[in-house]
Amino acid sequence: MIKVAVVAGGDLDLVMTGFDVFVGVDAGSLFLLKHNLPLDMAVGDFDSVSAEELQWIKAEAKSLTQAPAEKDDTDLELALKTVFEQYPEAQVSVLGAFGGRLDHMMSNLFLASEPSLASFMQQIKLQDSLNLVRFFPQGRHLIEPVEGMTYVSFMPSDGSRLTIEGAKYPLNTSNYFFKKCYSSNEFIDEDLVIELDSGYVVVIYSKDRS
Repeated sequence: MIKVAVVAGGDLDLVMTGFDVFVGVDAGSLFLLKHNLPLDMAVGDFDSVSAEELQWIKAEAKSLTQAPAEKDDTDLELALKTVFEQYPEAQVSVLGAFGGRLDHMMSNLFLASEPSLASFMQQIKLQDSLNLVRFFPQGRHLIEPVEGMTYVSFMPSDGSRLTIEGAKYPLNTSNYFFKKCYSSNEFIDEDLVIELDSGYVVVIYSKDRS
């Protein structure tokens, strides 16, 4: 199974090991080059780098996709589409998805709403040292704890009805209430189970700063 690191332009605070392919998204390409990591693919409009930096990226990238600044996709969406075109079975970790512009972060949290990425949602995770985000489509899913992460939260898409079993705070027909984000839940055993009647759910693992 191919493991792909997609490096965006937000905060980057994880050690990048265990990946087969490294993809730079706009200024994320510079991070890879400055840390002597491979730049297998560079994708974006590159409006956040200088002309000299762009020439460096072009010289070092094994593959480069430069898009116009005026486009329908974000740079990250374009990068993910490019990755899955080449590696449809890949497991993708998006690094640097948080900590930058708020509109970028919100777009990243709702990647699963992009129709061309929806079928790949379970192959995508967003992560930094404090958070891990995954996406699950409608249906019943086993949610496993992640070592070091204290909390688990759920953001169902609009109109979706979520149930939660086996968590510290269950959600079912006896106590159902609607929220955009059911935050700060916790595991009490090894796993919990969620069920969603439509759409998708964003699952957020998190921990406090030490």
